[in-house]
Amino acid sequence: MKLLVTGGAGFIGSNFIRYILSRYPNYKIINLDKLTYAGNLDNLSDSEKNKNYTFIKSDITDQKLVENILREKPDAILNFAAETHVDRSIYNPEDFVKTNIVGTGVLMDAAIKYETPKFIQISTDEVYGSLGKKGTFTEESNLAPNSPYSASKAAADLLCRSYFKTFDFPVIITRSCNNFGPYQFPEKLLPLFISNALSDNELPLYGDGLNIRDWIYVLDNCRAVDIVLHKGKKGEIYNISSNNEMTNLEMTKLILKKLKKPESLIKFVKDRPGHDRRYALDASKLRGDLGWKPKYSFEEGINKTVDWYLGNKAWWEKVKSGEYLNYYRKQYHNR
Repeated sequence: MKLLVTGGAGFIGSNFIRYILSRYPNYKIINLDKLTYAGNLDNLSDSEKNKNYTFIKSDITDQKLVENILREKPDAILNFAAETHVDRSIYNPEDFVKTNIVGTGVLMDAAIKYETPKFIQISTDEVYGSLGKKGTFTEESNLAPNSPYSASKAAADLLCRSYFKTFDFPVIITRSCNNFGPYQFPEKLLPLFISNALSDNELPLYGDGLNIRDWIYVLDNCRAVDIVLHKGKKGEIYNISSNNEMTNLEMTKLILKKLKKPESLIKFVKDRPGHDRRYALDASKLRGDLGWKPKYSFEEGINKTVDWYLGNKAWWEKVKSGEYLNYYRKQYHNR
């Protein structure tokens, strides 16, 4: 099987590529990534020499290039490419509209033209908006995004749905809860707070810290996407969750405890606009219809994550300094 993975140099995409190359040694992967600030080829340094792995630096909005790739007839497109950070979307929503909506449209139009058999749209629980104290979101829940980021992802999901209804396009949507694990860009809560704590710097926590998130170890999400790729039904949506709800404050204190750092490092800062209070997903459809279940307990996933950042200080120091971006600018200049 030949796969086109977009955004494969990012956090979840790189973990997925590594997972697929390990699980399916005969699969071929084309990784198409723009290498924005969050795209890092160091995430895939152990895959660079794999004969079944190819990297192409470009933008999913580049119609001509996307069509050239699809002439090679991949068996599926997995669209991980996205602008994802909520804070950045508040101050610069245009990039989110272009990549998350326009880019998805370009990919689907090319997929129709070259008759790509399957298209997996990687989405997020944030498209559902904020949830009250009880209950969970199902795949039938209304979309009510509250940030430019989540709105752009919801718009892309609706575009995917329209292509399925209008063109019988073979699209499947996955919506996962908050991922954590190795190679996550340190603007997100866990890698930021782990790296800050290791450097004895403050941990800036929004508002009262009582916003609740539903957490999943990244390799369990990769396993879920793998099952959806091979067994999912076109036109369907699958929520992905390990049902690990925790407040941001609880998560922060847990990190500090594991690193043996004082809670005095916590600094409460002004809440961001439109900050969703709670996310929680019902993944019973994925479990019941496709037989998925999480492999990693929350405790095991957190321990693996903390241990990885402890053992890979050079990686996150390089990312935080922006040094890797200078390398990419020189390496891929004018390509």
